[in-house]
Amino acid sequence: MSGGTVATPSSPAGARLPARAPGVRRRPGSWFLTCALVTAGLVLGGCSGHRDGDSLAVDSAVAEAARLKDDLGYRDRPRDAEHIAATEVAQEGAGDGTVGRELLAWSGRTAGSEQATIDVRFVAVVAARPGTSFGTRGHSAGRATRCYRYLLQLYRYTSYDEIDCPSVTTPAPPRAAPIPKLPDDGRERLTAALRTATPDTLAGAVRAAFPAEHITVDTTTHEGALVAAVGVPAERDCLLMVRTPDGKITSPGYDRIWLEPGETGCKTGLYVSPPR
Repeated sequence: MSGGTVATPSSPAGARLPARAPGVRRRPGSWFLTCALVTAGLVLGGCSGHRDGDSLAVDSAVAEAARLKDDLGYRDRPRDAEHIAATEVAQEGAGDGTVGRELLAWSGRTAGSEQATIDVRFVAVVAARPGTSFGTRGHSAGRATRCYRYLLQLYRYTSYDEIDCPSVTTPAPPRAAPIPKLPDDGRERLTAALRTATPDTLAGAVRAAFPAEHITVDTTTHEGALVAAVGVPAERDCLLMVRTPDGKITSPGYDRIWLEPGETGCKTGLYVSPPR
């Protein structure tokens, strides 16, 4: 037959199908394979959209603010807000793909029922990134600024709230205040006081060796032994020493959990009547 079509036994009466070119054979399922490839391309093309960089920057700033709240965590030491700001809120600039922190203000302290507040500005910068042909979404360049106030109180977990950012604030860097502690030569001082003290002069001798107001002094005589405890309770810092009747000076051990609030504290009871 010489035309461009051929008739087949299975075709309806009068219907004709295009003739195949010489040497070309149809592969079963090739049409379905082509459709599958086209569909996959459409799906990938739909997934490789372009995100807004500013919204990504906002997400980064919000996440960094939450991370700082977790880092400040539970407060179990009296501290000025300035000290906390200087030692626990690191300031750093923002670059592409980073979030910078800027201290804005601080006040109060974590002592008793008082509250410390620290204001921080977060600046997030996102660099542009093109999408790929494999479905990775690209995004434009972006920038976002968010400010938060952190609330800190003794024996509480830190909380925070978003606040309006001031237009311009460049306070002087905070300074860390010295943390109250026993003197470095505290053991030598107490040893010298116990060596020459009598039951009547013990309290005065130990206080004279540790005149600082932030240091507590507790002394007693127990079964012929002179007992002295000096410390900084807020810092769980305590030095306990005993001069036995034979003149020997020792440092009895104790469980440091007994220095926690509500426990014995830095008292001679650590030796005389230790918790059971």
